Amino acid sequence: MQKGFIFDLDGTVYLGDEIIEGVPEAINALREKGHKILFLSNKSIASREDYLHKLQKMGIDLTIDNIINSNVAAAHYIKEHAAPYESAWVIGERPLLDELEKAGVPVTNEPLDASYVVLGWDRDFNYAKLNMAFQAWRNGATVVATNPDRTCPMENNSEIPDCGAIIGAFEGAAGQPVDVIAGKPSSTVTDIALQTLQLKPEDCYIIGDRLETDIKMGLDNNMKTVLVFSGITSLDMWKNSKYQPDYTLTSVKEIHTIVT
Repeated sequence: MQKGFIFDLDGTVYLGDEIIEGVPEAINALREKGHKILFLSNKSIASREDYLHKLQKMGIDLTIDNIINSNVAAAHYIKEHAAPYESAWVIGERPLLDELEKAGVPVTNEPLDASYVVLGWDRDFNYAKLNMAFQAWRNGATVVATNPDRTCPMENNSEIPDCGAIIGAFEGAAGQPVDVIAGKPSSTVTDIALQTLQLKPEDCYIIGDRLETDIKMGLDNNMKTVLVFSGITSLDMWKNSKYQPDYTLTSVKEIHTIVT
């Protein structure tokens, strides 16, 4: 029976620019058996095209239709909820701006004109940007964050701050949570993933290295959940978490042990 496999990327398929051993072979084997593959990343500083080229170079067989990220989800959310005349002011890098443009979401350079503030990972984030986001929110703008990940796993067991750190700065000023998280584990990105796969949730596996995003998304939506220990989550974190996956694996290369 055909199944859907939703793979996280950073910490699950690769670490930085290094492929995790055995992952391309494991994923390609699932495709050869007729299963559907989808890559779903919360990372907002890369475009779908960037992911396509990176994964192809790593030996994974895919097309751009096999890729979704949190930029797509944020753009989709605003397009679905905003009036045609409403615009967004953005903290984020070029891939996020491009995705909003593709979706037809107007972007403004004036925070006080914005009906939406979009918070993404921004490696040039500073106090001035924080203040502009804060003032736009005080003026009534809805705050949409791409993803809640505090850090992004890299090579050599290192991490760097992700969008969750920018959310933390904003929430520290606002004194309340952002209005919307568009990426994992939200229903917005879950709906996009299931529509793309054209499968029921119970026929899908979600595979990732984060309990609070990947595994929570699966548990919330009746998917089978697979935690891999190749990225952020340690054994102690898994044992002490309220988000308990259906399966645990050292890495994706062991996926054949739980599916045929």
